Amino acid sequence: MFTFSYIIMILTAVTTALISGLFYAWSCSVIPGLARVSDSTYLEAMQQMNRAILNPVFFLSFMGTVLLLPLCTYLQYGPVLSPLFWLLLLASIVYLGGTFGVTMFGNVPLNNMLDAFNLSAASVTDLADMRIKFEQPWIYLHTIRTIANVIALILVVMACVSPTTVAERIPLLHRP
Repeated sequence: MFTFSYIIMILTAVTTALISGLFYAWSCSVIPGLARVSDSTYLEAMQQMNRAILNPVFFLSFMGTVLLLPLCTYLQYGPVLSPLFWLLLLASIVYLGGTFGVTMFGNVPLNNMLDAFNLSAASVTDLADMRIKFEQPWIYLHTIRTIANVIALILVVMACVSPTTVAERIPLLHRP
């Protein structure tokens, strides 16, 4: 039977992996694909995708990780701070700062700037200027949050597969 803290750790790993996979997939498919389209197509596509991603499924995993990582870390806190605690604390810091923080204070303001841009009233020059203001800064920030998320995921996986975690958290695996 799994313990509560181990179930939380598994859920934390799943949500961290879902966001890491989303950002990774975006990096190796969406960004290169959009680099090949015209300014108006690029800007419209980014406006629509930035609007579409604001949905319950995305929020559940993105915000779920914001809540679960610190909870998971707290559940490992005790009189003796184990390597497991430190792995999860580091994962929490990396995710909260490098993924959540960069998204909220970097990508989201750029998304809001783009969302306020009226594509139908823009000239060809306006479209090119907006793409220049948006695309490279957004990709740079996206790269930072993707790398941070992958690092956080590696740390969570290390915590999940640590020998003490498996032996102590899954009573069925205890050997006499």
